[in-house]
Amino acid sequence: MKLYFFLISLLLNFSFCNCTFSLMPTAFAENSETKILILGDSLTEGLGVAKESAYPALLETKLNTELQRPNHKWKVINSGVSGSTSSSVTSRLKWVLSSKSGRPDWIILALGANDGLRGFDHKESEKNLSSAIEKVQAEKIKVILVGMAMPPNYGKKYTEEYRNIFPLLAKKFKIPLVPFLLEGVAGKPELNQADGMHPNEKGHRIICDHMFKSIKGLL
Repeated sequence: MKLYFFLISLLLNFSFCNCTFSLMPTAFAENSETKILILGDSLTEGLGVAKESAYPALLETKLNTELQRPNHKWKVINSGVSGSTSSSVTSRLKWVLSSKSGRPDWIILALGANDGLRGFDHKESEKNLSSAIEKVQAEKIKVILVGMAMPPNYGKKYTEEYRNIFPLLAKKFKIPLVPFLLEGVAGKPELNQADGMHPNEKGHRIICDHMFKSIKGLL
């Protein structure tokens, strides 16, 4: 009889310990981080403004302020390089994916502005961006494409063909599209620097707000 009660006692203690420890991960959840890397050119780099005033840094602050989650942090990595075209995207992705700082969870492709400004063949730009998207998807990383547009002085045919690259790629690869990076900023002197092409601090704040509204439902 004593042996019977002894076995019952062991069983109850074992069950209690299991229940207690199974609850620990919920009570003490580990901190997590989502890395969003923005691969772009001088518009993303923030040419002419302080790094902390460029839209990627502003977006990180906005995500952590307005999209708060328990024990979670948003990290936005500014991978903008002035002068970059879509032809550099494959080599840049290799560096990004091999970085010791860890792979991103999301990659935002914001390249192509310099292609258009230099009059590149839109088919070549489309091919370069297509290869980049395929590579990112093959790595099981989520991707968002950002569109661009050219000024009307480049001619109606070229500007239409260029702008159509981005929605066509988004549809082909079934990925989200932010239609135009400079929405609400392009062509407004008060939101751009003296060159009329690169946003000033006010312009970057508008880009940040626009980007946040476009991607917050995806994250």
